Amino acid sequence: MPIPLPAAATMSRRRMLGAYLAEMRSECLRYLRAPGFILPMTLFSTVFYLMFGVLLNHGEASRYLLASYGAFGIIGPGLFGFGVSLAIERDGGLLTLKRALPMPPGAYLLGKMVMAMIAASVVVALLLAIGILLAHVSLSPGQMLALLATGAFGVLPFCALGMFVGTLLKGQGAPGLLNLVYLPMAFLSGLWLPLSMLPRALQRIAPVWPSYHLNQLTQAAVGLNHDPLLGHVLALAGFAAVFLWLAARRLRRNG
Repeated sequence: MPIPLPAAATMSRRRMLGAYLAEMRSECLRYLRAPGFILPMTLFSTVFYLMFGVLLNHGEASRYLLASYGAFGIIGPGLFGFGVSLAIERDGGLLTLKRALPMPPGAYLLGKMVMAMIAASVVVALLLAIGILLAHVSLSPGQMLALLATGAFGVLPFCALGMFVGTLLKGQGAPGLLNLVYLPMAFLSGLWLPLSMLPRALQRIAPVWPSYHLNQLTQAAVGLNHDPLLGHVLALAGFAAVFLWLAARRLRRNG
């Protein structure tokens, strides 16, 4: 006896939802079981903040560095969680296997996005704990939630950038290229030093980097940036759309 159409549609939606949830769980477990990859990605910024935000600074400097190292830490899971793993999985044929499986085509990417959002949120939570308990930065509950939300959603443009870089190189070359993108971009965006301390020419070109716009949002979350934020949100959305389109185009061509 055939299944009625409404019941069949409900079962299909449940299977699809189950496939998405299974892929998210798989990605998160895979990275939890690889501490050599996940720990540097999540602890890099906290060690910097301990050295420069807690030991060498106090007051407003610690507040500024909490936001800027927060932005620095948010970027890492997006770039490396997507870029390196995608490059390695393309080399090993896993991406081809995933395409052949009976699963929604977006489940693979959504699983990686959720993993990056969780990792970025963990980074921000660790920095908040250090900032409040050790650097004595005073933040309201609303400011803490704003910084956490910025971490969870601010990582997405860098997922798209990491995805694009992951389509350019093989697995062994991806970490080196991503570091060549990550570290100079962080410096030129004012994540390590305030932009006012950089040469004027570098200050003028800072808005071309997505990390600059993320830093403006994290600074606003801790109460140090009172300028309108819509332009920064739109800039990050634009970066995400462009890099996602470029990555999807290369994947269609090259697999």
